[in-house]
Amino acid sequence: MRKLVYYIGTSIDGYIAGPGGEVDFYPLADDMAADINAQFPETVPTHIRAQIGLDTPNLRFDTVVMGRGTYEPALAVGVTSPYAHLRQYVVSGTIKSIDDPAVELVADDPLGLVRRLKQEDGLDIWLCGGGSLAAAVLPEIDELIVKCYPVVAGSGIPAFHGDFRPTAFALTGTRTFSNGAVVLTYTR
Repeated sequence: MRKLVYYIGTSIDGYIAGPGGEVDFYPLADDMAADINAQFPETVPTHIRAQIGLDTPNLRFDTVVMGRGTYEPALAVGVTSPYAHLRQYVVSGTIKSIDDPAVELVADDPLGLVRRLKQEDGLDIWLCGGGSLAAAVLPEIDELIVKCYPVVAGSGIPAFHGDFRPTAFALTGTRTFSNGAVVLTYTR
């Protein structure tokens, strides 16, 4: 069965973005970018892959599930299909329609969507964000890959935004990069 993997970047205090969706405060590093491009090339948006010459087949994921807040930054720059190399699902009860046939809008029941996708053949499913969606599908998350950046945000969008629901995961891997970021892998 396919796994649902929440692959996300966070601050030390657990925020995936600032209060206005900012992510530009995360320090970048060439060694970390090279590692991401080698291990998870499909997580680089299609329009950026073209700009950096990244022409690699999908290695880990063939499907992405994201919330409205994760999808909207692409729309803001005129990109309606940010991950054209993946099957794309946007879970939102507030977006009325998406004018791109490559992106499927799911108005409700994100758990049902994920459970259905996990039963299909294929590579793993990337849960791209955001925090409310991650909390809603927490019972189905099989693995967390957390890029923890060495910065405290203070406030913003939490990695999980929902009800109190302690869920145990086991640490299965760590990698450290020149910018001080640590990539932590946890398995349910």
